[in-house]
Amino acid sequence: MTTKKVVTVTLNPALDLTGKLGTLNVGSVSLVNKGSLHAAGKGVNVAKVLSDLGAEVTVTGFLGRDNQDIFCELFEEINAKDKFVRVNGATRINVKLVEESGEVSDINFPGVEVSEIEIKQFEQVLFELAEDHDYFVIAGSLPKGVSPQLCANWIQQLHDAGKKVLFDSSRDALTEGLNSHPWLIKPNDEELSGFVGRSLKTPEECQQAAEELADKGIDNIVVSMGSEGVLWLNQNQWLRSQPPKMTVVSTVGAGDTLVSGLCWGHMQGMEKNNLLRFATALSALAVSQVGVGVSSLEELESLQQQIQLTELS
Repeated sequence: MTTKKVVTVTLNPALDLTGKLGTLNVGSVSLVNKGSLHAAGKGVNVAKVLSDLGAEVTVTGFLGRDNQDIFCELFEEINAKDKFVRVNGATRINVKLVEESGEVSDINFPGVEVSEIEIKQFEQVLFELAEDHDYFVIAGSLPKGVSPQLCANWIQQLHDAGKKVLFDSSRDALTEGLNSHPWLIKPNDEELSGFVGRSLKTPEECQQAAEELADKGIDNIVVSMGSEGVLWLNQNQWLRSQPPKMTVVSTVGAGDTLVSGLCWGHMQGMEKNNLLRFATALSALAVSQVGVGVSSLEELESLQQQIQLTELS
């Protein structure tokens, strides 16, 4: 059964101020060659990619009233239904500095503080959407006022209602959320290292660490490893995909793009191998461009043919 309807949840969105520069001079002046400011946050990025792929997207979460215009414009542009709860203050600005070498330095600010009343408003929106949506992507960090336990409770309630929750977060939010039966998680190697408390340097070590999560009742455990590709555990079967070498322009949004591809592939009922090829190709294409979105379906098609798949024991 295929569907086009999906909800993306961004609890702590951000305006991304991205600057391109030769080299970052830490502790002194750095000159930016080119800059841009755009609406972002993990769930917002996922919404944009899913919309480009043909999904009917509803976006929700918490959005600061003071600087919401740029978000409203994006939601209109991608035909997303805007169900964000407006809160007092301004949505945070995150700074991303992209060096010529491809290195990205992220400076992430804390975001707005959410009140009890606003949380109740959000819960009402979320569970109303659950009446006629099956897929929910909850992605990104948590704002002040939303505890990891509260977020985990939402995931559990959606799971209990038979919904497929794709959960992509880190640190305490990830640790709590893992025990609430998300349907799919996608930590990168760094986030997985943080969770298991040791450094993971090889795909084999990532696979071993991910297997420690296998008894938590999570249907799909996906680990993104950058140029090393993607690991996917489903029904006790491991698949690994390896993209071709890409010219990296920016890695910003590549993980969100992978989540979008995994979500869309499942929504369209793709066969497993094709689904992983599609999602990996989409993510690989993302690093070759600035900004999030599907730039060329032809290029995506061609890239899918170049993805190598391996079944792992």
